[in-house]
Amino acid sequence: MTIEVDLAAPLRIADLHAAREPITVLVGPAVRERVTAGRVFLAKVLGDDRAVYGATTGFGALVGYAGRADQRDQADNTLAHLGAGQGPDLDPDLARATMLVRAHSLARGASGVSPHVVDALAAALGTTFAPAMPRLGSVGASGDLIPLGAAAQALRGRGHAYLHGERLTAGQALHLAGLEPLPLDGRDALALVNGTSLTTAATALALMRIRASHRVIQLLTCVLADLLGCDPQFLDAGLLDAYGHAGAITVAARMRAALDGVTPSGTRPLQEPYSIRCTPQLLGAAEDALRYVDGVVTADLAGVSDNPLFFPGTDQVVHGGNFFGQPAAFAADVLTMVLAQLGNLAERQLDLLVDPVRNGGLPPMLAAGPGRQHGLQGVQLASTALIAEIRRDAMPASIQSLPTNLHNQDIIPLGTQSALRALDQSRLLSLITGSLALGLRQATHVGARTPTAPACARILDALADAIAPIDPDRPLEAEVRLAAEIAESLAGPG
Repeated sequence: MTIEVDLAAPLRIADLHAAREPITVLVGPAVRERVTAGRVFLAKVLGDDRAVYGATTGFGALVGYAGRADQRDQADNTLAHLGAGQGPDLDPDLARATMLVRAHSLARGASGVSPHVVDALAAALGTTFAPAMPRLGSVGASGDLIPLGAAAQALRGRGHAYLHGERLTAGQALHLAGLEPLPLDGRDALALVNGTSLTTAATALALMRIRASHRVIQLLTCVLADLLGCDPQFLDAGLLDAYGHAGAITVAARMRAALDGVTPSGTRPLQEPYSIRCTPQLLGAAEDALRYVDGVVTADLAGVSDNPLFFPGTDQVVHGGNFFGQPAAFAADVLTMVLAQLGNLAERQLDLLVDPVRNGGLPPMLAAGPGRQHGLQGVQLASTALIAEIRRDAMPASIQSLPTNLHNQDIIPLGTQSALRALDQSRLLSLITGSLALGLRQATHVGARTPTAPACARILDALADAIAPIDPDRPLEAEVRLAAEIAESLAGPG
C-alpha cells in the first residue's frame, strides 16, 4: 500500500523513511492557496521594483551586482555555478527524503515559489526518481546549496538521477518515470537550493536509526543480565528516582519490564561491572540527549528554511538567515556523541560476554571447542574495529567554522557534515549491536543458563530460530546483520 503524506500536515521522520519507496504526496487546497498567494505577492514586489535577493541580484558575495534580467536566465545563473560538488553520490533514499523535506518547506507558502515546483516534487516522489546529489560541497550555511543545486538540475533534466536504483542521465530518468523537465525562474531555482533540507533529512534519519539501537541495547543488556544471573537491583525504581534524571527513570522502567520475572543466580558479585550496573544512568543520559534532538528535528521539519521570506499579509520581504543550519549541526554532533557511547557500551558488553573470567565460566570467545573452534573471536575483533572507526570521527563538526564566499559566509555551521557523519555511524552502531545479539545467541549454545524473564526468553528464541549455533566455525558477517535486524524488530518503535 502506498503511503500518503499531506503537505498541509506536520512532517514526521516516518514519512522521510517511507519516501525511500514511491509515496503519494498530497498538495491540497490549503497548500495551493498559500503557495499561490506567496507567488502573487512576489510578482507584486517585483512590479514595484523592490530589491529581492536572488531575483533581482546576484548570489552570495555578489549580491551587490544586478542579476540577469530574464528570470529564466536567472535560474541558470543560480544553478550553473553550484555545479561544483565532488565525491560519491548520496544514497538515493536520502536524496528522496531530502526532496520531501524541501517540498514541505516550500509548501508553507513563504518562499514565493511557483506552485508547479511543489507539484513537480510531489510527482517525482510518486515514482522511484531520485536526483544524483554529490556528498561533498555543502557547508550548511546558506542551505545545502551544492547538493540541492544538483537536485534542482536533475529535476530540470540535467545531470544524473536514479530510477529503480539505476543511475541514468536525468533526462532519461525523467522520461522513463513519466515526468516532465521542471521549468524554473530565478526565485524558483533559489528556493530549491537555499535551505538545509539535506541536513535536516540526514539528521532525522540518523535519529531514527540511533533510537532503534538505543532500544536494542536496553533489551540486550537485560538479556545479558539474565543469562549471567545478575541481581536486577541496579534498576531499582527508588534508586533511579533518587538519581533524579528523567531519562534514567524512563530507561530503567523499560528495563525492569523486560526483566520482569527474572531470578538472580546468587553466584554473581555483589556489584556488577559498570557495563551492566551503570546502564540505566548511561542509557538514560542518552535518552535525555535524544529528546533534545527530537525537539530540533521536529522544529526543522516544521519550519521554513529559505531566504528571503515573503509575507503577503504584512507586505514584507524579509532577508535573513533561516537557511543557517546551526540547530541541526549541534543536534547531529550530539547524536554522534550518543552513538559513540552506545557503541562503547555494546562493545564492552560483548567483551565481557566472551571473557571466561567475567562471563560465569562460559568458554573463551564462546567457542564450542576452544582451539579447534573460535566462536565469536572474529566478530569481537570486528566490533573493536567498528567502535574505533566511530570514535575516530567523533570530533564535533559544528565548531569547525571556516570563512568562505568572500567573507559573506564568515561563520558557518557545517551541519551537513555533522548529519551525514551521524547517519553513516548509525549504521556501524547497528553492526555492533548485531554482534552483541549474536554473542548472546551463541552463549545459550555453550552453556549459559536458560533465561528466567519471559521477555528475555522471547528475544533469544527469535535469535535461535533464525541463526544456527556457531558450531563449527563459519563466516558470520551475514549473521551479524541478521541479528541486528531481529533485535531491532523486537525492540519495537520508540
